[in-house]
Amino acid sequence: MKLAGMASNRGRNLLNIADRAPGGAEFSVILTNDAEAPVLEAAAERGIATEVVERDDGEDRRDHEERVLDALSGYDFDLVTLDGYMRLLSDTFLAEAPTTLNVHPSLLPAFPGMDAWGDALDYGADVVGCTVHVVTDAIDDDGEIVEEAVDGGPVVTQEPIPVYEGDDEDDLKERVLYEGEFKAYPRAVKYFAEDRVSVDFDANRVSVEGDTGGDLPARLFSSEDRAADLRYGENPHQDAAVYADATVDEASVVHADQLNEGAKALSYNNYNDADGALNLIKEFDEPAAAVIKHTNPAGCATADTLADAYADALATDPKSAFGGIVALNRECDEATAAQIIDSFKEVVVAPGYTDAALETLFEKDNLRVLDVHDQYDVTETVTEKKLAGGRLVQERDTQALTADDLDVVTEREPTDEQVEAMLFAWQTIKHVKSNAIVFAKGTETVGVGAGQVSRVDAVEIADMKAEKDAEGKDADGAVMASDAFFPFPDGIEKAAEAGIEAVIQPGGSKNDDIVTEAADEHDIAMVMTGQRAFRHD
Repeated sequence: MKLAGMASNRGRNLLNIADRAPGGAEFSVILTNDAEAPVLEAAAERGIATEVVERDDGEDRRDHEERVLDALSGYDFDLVTLDGYMRLLSDTFLAEAPTTLNVHPSLLPAFPGMDAWGDALDYGADVVGCTVHVVTDAIDDDGEIVEEAVDGGPVVTQEPIPVYEGDDEDDLKERVLYEGEFKAYPRAVKYFAEDRVSVDFDANRVSVEGDTGGDLPARLFSSEDRAADLRYGENPHQDAAVYADATVDEASVVHADQLNEGAKALSYNNYNDADGALNLIKEFDEPAAAVIKHTNPAGCATADTLADAYADALATDPKSAFGGIVALNRECDEATAAQIIDSFKEVVVAPGYTDAALETLFEKDNLRVLDVHDQYDVTETVTEKKLAGGRLVQERDTQALTADDLDVVTEREPTDEQVEAMLFAWQTIKHVKSNAIVFAKGTETVGVGAGQVSRVDAVEIADMKAEKDAEGKDADGAVMASDAFFPFPDGIEKAAEAGIEAVIQPGGSKNDDIVTEAADEHDIAMVMTGQRAFRHD
């Protein structure tokens, strides 16, 4: 798409669009009504043709617009973009030119006119922004401005910007430009360049194809309030804060009440680990406990009682559980609390506590006790990761397999008990960083191999953990879960050496047949899920 730009001063939005070329759009020409406008030199540096059409003293508005159209007539363009063009355009120009866009520094219809920043500050607004809109005629037959029609054209897109305490007009002007207009204007141009826009002037409405919302919308806006300043980030030299989204319905550590107010506040790492622990125990209907260290499970288990579940989870790797985060999916009772304080823990998260449990937990001055509600159904359907320059958004991994989902590929069939253990291991491995291996017996972990760049290394670590660090259990007769396929049979061979008797894995490797043969050679039952459970964050 070819563009014609019109500016009266620096034209920073036009230059930003030129540099970004959204949707492949490029300028054929930039025109100004001021021969001294800095945009002329900046456009020339970019190899963009320029035109100057100044308005003569006493010249009629429409006569000037005719001269502007003449100056542009030698250029090929499909869209006109205005940026600080200090002349309102009449139907003389708009009827002859292609669709014309303008960017206004407010969230229209709020604060139209020339001093949007000052008007917003005078009003006491805490959110402003910018609006890219289609320009419509605001000039009457006598050439006079119709005030209520100014900045009244159909809205293409908007970008919200916060107003901070102490802001003045200059602060707000710069923030709206760089954080708002520099995002919104290229986005609007890209919509037109991709031929996704329909303009309904009668309804004063713009429709953008594909901009229909849903879990993965065409545009993503985020607005959370800072809930707390943190002592520091992942490391002491990094500043950090936690922001809260008040619309979240499911249990969340961000919205948890810290019951022992005298204890130190949660750190960045505490929040991250506690979130991982809470999300893991949400997987299970039975009483469940998990101990998390550096976002990975040191142990997880379900049992008939919460105290038994915690004991089984802790026994997987009590050495690594030192200084860890505990999450429980039932009200914490005194029996469970007594076990928790038996070794050093940073945080415990649960949906309620008995009075006796709290009395026990409060014996540890700096054990942070978080109270969440028991709404474990997923309401946050996507997860996000902020990147430099953007963010990744994906659907939450809510897979929950049943025995009917498992494809037995070996000569040996798994027993019902092994199927139960494999399904438990699969729900757990979703919360272990990749490459991930989980050994399990019944509904408790035996060994965890997390975050390895080699899958066979992850098997060896899970085996080492089971043999050296687990208390009262080992890998002999256990099942093994792998979050992705085995590319070679060496992982199965290492599992056989460890005493593994059944394996659950996604399958999908070109070497599946060879891996299956290795399982048969070692008399291991193996099932494939047809879907993997990577967790790279």
